[in-house]
Amino acid sequence: MACTSCSTSDGGSPKGCKNNGTCGTDSCNKLTVFDWLSNMSLPTGQAPFDCVEVRFKNGRKEFYRNTEKLTLSMGDIVATVASPGHDIGIVTLTGELVKIQMKKKGANPDSNEVPKIYRKASQKDIDIWSAAREKEEPMKVRARELAISQKLEMKISDIEFQGDGSKATFYYTANDRIDFRLLIKDFAKEFSTRIEMKQVGFRQEAARLGGIGSCGRELCCSTWLTDFRSVNTSAARYQQLSLNPQKLAGQCGKLKCCLNYELDTYMDALKGFPDFETKLVTEKGDAICQKQDIFKGLMWFAYTNNFANWHILKIEKVQEIIAENKLKNKVSSLEDYAIEVVQEIEKDFNNAMGQESLTRFDQPKKRKNQTKKPRPTGESKPAGDNKIVANTKKPANTVPPVSNEKKPAITRKPIIITRNEAKK
Repeated sequence: MACTSCSTSDGGSPKGCKNNGTCGTDSCNKLTVFDWLSNMSLPTGQAPFDCVEVRFKNGRKEFYRNTEKLTLSMGDIVATVASPGHDIGIVTLTGELVKIQMKKKGANPDSNEVPKIYRKASQKDIDIWSAAREKEEPMKVRARELAISQKLEMKISDIEFQGDGSKATFYYTANDRIDFRLLIKDFAKEFSTRIEMKQVGFRQEAARLGGIGSCGRELCCSTWLTDFRSVNTSAARYQQLSLNPQKLAGQCGKLKCCLNYELDTYMDALKGFPDFETKLVTEKGDAICQKQDIFKGLMWFAYTNNFANWHILKIEKVQEIIAENKLKNKVSSLEDYAIEVVQEIEKDFNNAMGQESLTRFDQPKKRKNQTKKPRPTGESKPAGDNKIVANTKKPANTVPPVSNEKKPAITRKPIIITRNEAKK
């Protein structure tokens, strides 16, 4: 089994990432350390370091001593000491680099309290381990229902079974202290196993669950970040970021850890800047700083009686004005020290490739014939709203029959038909 938290297909290969690396739904290579000493041989006569690093679910790592002198390499599944019983984990680091990691985590490599490894896991151990892992998701749903029924203000974020299935650890987050003694009794009665409750912080919860950040990459705390330093709003102020809690907060609800990454660079760049609240005294009036560009070394000032017009000054010019003000001298105006802003010419797009419009292949729309059709000669326009006039005159192009007898002239009047008669 290459993956321990995503489902596996036939042959033990994982379905999620196909053993090609890390993905957002499992713990493949989660918080792993590159062993840059793996290709280097030890000096003659020196025994290899007998401690190894073992990873469990969601990046939890522990150090164990190889007292049985087993031949272990990265990726081996081993059975380790647990209380009670034994646990199953995957070896992630061996050799001299483990000693460095133990010192970094505050563990003593020479201590006798380091737990030991029993053996390499057998197929029976792996089957029990896999069966226990399949129970975790339905158990988590039921555990949340029991916590809600007791009206406890807590969130059960994850459940981790021990390798032998004898104990289940419930990870939860809460703002205040929780009295969960009755809850543990319900859990033990419902799940028939040993229960252990463990409270974690909101950042540790996000690290265990994982996810995608606003940058589009996996969370730093679930991939490589192991120490959680405090993040203050002053880090956002120094970097001139808008103090919008929705943009500055991560998935854990706290300030993003990445606000500390570039803070030192901004602090070094701000050393040469005067105080943001510095007031420049001129003959035209006092000027207040409105904006800073840290890496270009520019400051924008505006007069107190005209905040609409801003003047761009370099840091050197601002320092000169401050030095004159300390001598109780007023400079003439900010315009004498300001940078002339040159408007950039808008570049028009030139079709260098000589391509035509993309719509040249579209069929032209058929234009509707706007010419009105001629009315029949036997009909005329309606005379009113409730009357329809029908003209019974013959067309002008018809030739009357030739007759020698003289007939009296008959005058034909237009027949007026009302709307009610037409309905009948």
